[in-house]
Amino acid sequence: MTNRLINETSPYLLQHAENPVDWYPWGDEAFERAVNEDKPVLVSIGYSACHWCHVMEKESFENPEIARIMNENFINIKVDREEHPDIDAIYMAAVQAITGSGGWPLNVFLTPQKRPYYGGTYFPPETIPGRPGFPTVLEVAASAYKNRKEQVENAADEIIAYLNQSYEIGSKAGSLNTEQLDLAYASLKPNIDIKNGGFGSAPKFPQPMTLEFLLRQHHRTGDQDALFTVERTLDRMAKGGIYDQIGGGFHRYSVDERWLVPHFEKMLYDNALLSRVYLHAFQATGKEQYRRIVEETLDYVLREMTDTDGGFYSTQDADSEGVEGKYYTWKLEELREILGNELARIAAYYYDVTERGNFEGTNILNRVIDEDVLAHKLGITTDELMAKIYRAKAALLEERTKRVSPHRDEKVLTDWNGLMLASLAEAAVVLDRNDYLEAALANASFMTKKLFDGKILHHVYKDGKAKIDGYLLDYAAFCEGLIRLYQVTFDDKWLTIAITIADSMIERFWDESRESFYDTAIENDGLIVRPRDVFDNAVPSGSAAATFVLIHIWHLTGDTIYEKLVQISLMMVHNFLTKYPTGFGYWLCALEFYLSGVQEIAIIGYSDDDATKTLTEVINSKYLPNKVLAGKYIDRKHDGTGVAFLRGKDVVAGKPAVYVCEGQVCREPVVDSTVLEGLLESLR
Repeated sequence: MTNRLINETSPYLLQHAENPVDWYPWGDEAFERAVNEDKPVLVSIGYSACHWCHVMEKESFENPEIARIMNENFINIKVDREEHPDIDAIYMAAVQAITGSGGWPLNVFLTPQKRPYYGGTYFPPETIPGRPGFPTVLEVAASAYKNRKEQVENAADEIIAYLNQSYEIGSKAGSLNTEQLDLAYASLKPNIDIKNGGFGSAPKFPQPMTLEFLLRQHHRTGDQDALFTVERTLDRMAKGGIYDQIGGGFHRYSVDERWLVPHFEKMLYDNALLSRVYLHAFQATGKEQYRRIVEETLDYVLREMTDTDGGFYSTQDADSEGVEGKYYTWKLEELREILGNELARIAAYYYDVTERGNFEGTNILNRVIDEDVLAHKLGITTDELMAKIYRAKAALLEERTKRVSPHRDEKVLTDWNGLMLASLAEAAVVLDRNDYLEAALANASFMTKKLFDGKILHHVYKDGKAKIDGYLLDYAAFCEGLIRLYQVTFDDKWLTIAITIADSMIERFWDESRESFYDTAIENDGLIVRPRDVFDNAVPSGSAAATFVLIHIWHLTGDTIYEKLVQISLMMVHNFLTKYPTGFGYWLCALEFYLSGVQEIAIIGYSDDDATKTLTEVINSKYLPNKVLAGKYIDRKHDGTGVAFLRGKDVVAGKPAVYVCEGQVCREPVVDSTVLEGLLESLR
């Protein structure tokens, strides 16, 4: 017996298609029935990789008696938060206002007019100390709507008034200056965990956007403490259980302050953003361990999270065979059986594997000893040790593929794909990995063909269908990904598409009267409020990402309309930046980008010329966070004349040349790679 969710493409909704609950997907049909029958609505929101969502499904939504209570008293709607981040954001804010906390699964009770009056997160099937059972919650919510409707409507009025007020983001009073960057850094400092890296205590999230800001702060001021924080955090995460030591890639977050025990789900966006900050740290420091983490992470994405058509999948579950982390943990005896006693002994030292274990009787692989120290202890060279470790890793990875894999959510989300596209494109040139470039090109081609109709982006693609109008972050993230790809290939078509998307983004999401971007398009009605969240969360806020990418578009096109929107957007949030720096990491990167002097770098040369390639490699080897790069291959049909600062520039005496401009002042063109190296070093 199936319910209406059987016709959906979302893996999360399909997981609930055989529940005895009479589920509806979000849409008019459900709310029309609620109005006609005067029934309240239960909206339950989650995502396919969510551990506690699975728990609540098994305990409650598969329970016939609980399903009966739900069906008799409510119109029940299931929402995949990854498909509908707008719905999730609105009702998450409502539940946080009601209860003081939030999370997933999110269960919120609405009037037939979509107005929230009660809600919470996970509820157990029976009442336990400190938490009511789900049947009790259902009965209370149903009784309130039936018998105390006036109170319910008053509560809904208060919640909606709160939601509308929460989207008021202040005024443009004041000015933008680098002192705000320093104040934000000072405000951030007390929250830094000097010992373990990261910010705050358990549970600990990576916060790559805040790390990017600190890298920029170091680059701008030379502050060594900022760089120390970045390196300490990246080092500790790379050695911890939050990092998949065998297969590469990062889990969602750590439940402890030491990065040891992760919540085991893997998200595309985490690996896109973290691979990029490790890449930038490699450029800034030259440390090979950061390059290794970038490559292992992106190799994991290409191996396990990439569709044959070029799209990137969304998530992998925390659970396999119903047990959280089972796919990723090991027992010492398993290492001995797979590797043999001697290699297992070395691998156990390296990965901290013991008979007792460090997680529910098993071992989360992590590294607590440096390679040089362990090599000395074993009486071998470091190179010999690492050769053995790489052999052990390969054997363990091969053995792990025989296990029951965590469920993979194979829907393609435009915003997360845009983030990964940008990371792959950058890594392709910095690390000289042609396979990354091929993957980036395949992704951009797939996305422009399947999810973009020339004006409007769609948010999700699954089973051959593109659906749901795109959100602000879809436009901004994909636009940035295309710009990064243009800066790798100097192929004008990617820049042309990026500018088209940016213009459509402004037309559909910018509100001139409120002087800000909204998260949903102007024609996207049917919501109780129009969301406008400026806080960065696990991904950049749509407004921050839009502001950041428009700085690129402004400098590439020379059109000051983009500059105006950047200025207004930064002014509207500038009071928040120094007060809540960890919630505005990407905004701080955008502000630093805007204030610190953009370097417009133009390279003019021949597409197959070694000298052109050498000059390009010098540019890409440097950590230059505020560069806007453009190029023109004079032997190609596309000549790059659409880029403002390429106009009038040419090769010098037949040799490829690099032009570096700041503040509308250009230096003499450079044709020698050694001279270019010195010039770029001086830009700091």
